[in-house]
Amino acid sequence: MSGGSPFDLDGKVAVVTGGSRGLGRAMAFAFARHGATVVVASRKLAACQATAAEINAATGQPALGLGCHVGDWAQCDGLVEEVYDRFGRIDVLVNNAGMSPPYDSVAGITQELFDKVLAVNLRGPFRLCAAAGPRMAAAGGGSIVNVSSVAAVIPTPLEIPYAAAKAGLNNLTVSMARALAPAVRVNCIMPGPFRTDISAAWDDAAFDRLAAGAIPLRRAGEPDEIVGAALYLAGAASSFTTGSILKIDGGYAHASS
Repeated sequence: MSGGSPFDLDGKVAVVTGGSRGLGRAMAFAFARHGATVVVASRKLAACQATAAEINAATGQPALGLGCHVGDWAQCDGLVEEVYDRFGRIDVLVNNAGMSPPYDSVAGITQELFDKVLAVNLRGPFRLCAAAGPRMAAAGGGSIVNVSSVAAVIPTPLEIPYAAAKAGLNNLTVSMARALAPAVRVNCIMPGPFRTDISAAWDDAAFDRLAAGAIPLRRAGEPDEIVGAALYLAGAASSFTTGSILKIDGGYAHASS
């Protein structure tokens, strides 16, 4: 972290939504290990507070857990206000929170399910970008990292609203990169299948067949394998990168498209 590393986040404040588990948790720990004060945000306050305590214990860096349902417009505004009240700045915003509830059929997708999925996966990131981005720009700049999914480019019948929302998030990344330039950079990580707590519900045999035939690296990713991309996009290493969609999927989307 010393000696001018382009991955140095000393003195920076990083907000990670969906930061208490999975890929968000891995990114939050990585930011702290590289010097950032991390705000872990998700709908479940207790889980965020527990993760923040773990981050502090493991890294010695300050960390804060805050409750925020990113599907709620007002709670997005409240999250940004509380971080500015406490720390006076946001340097890195990671829009990682997401959801994709199951449904039995296309006809069985209710308005409630559809609206909830779009709210969490697309509307929330928009509102957080819009609420934090101009303030980041006024303070001299920063980095916003959206977390999409390869479902945006290779959708399946099992995740129709989710895939549509993530395709919208890819689009939002590019438009926000233009809207917030030149001070704030906006990029997107587009993950493929990763072994997180969500993968416990997978049919492992079916996934192994998919991986063997459609994923060149023939496996799922591990959460720590998202860290390099997150650090790159968060800090000075990516100072000439904005509006980019970075695919991290073992080659899956290319092989399938």
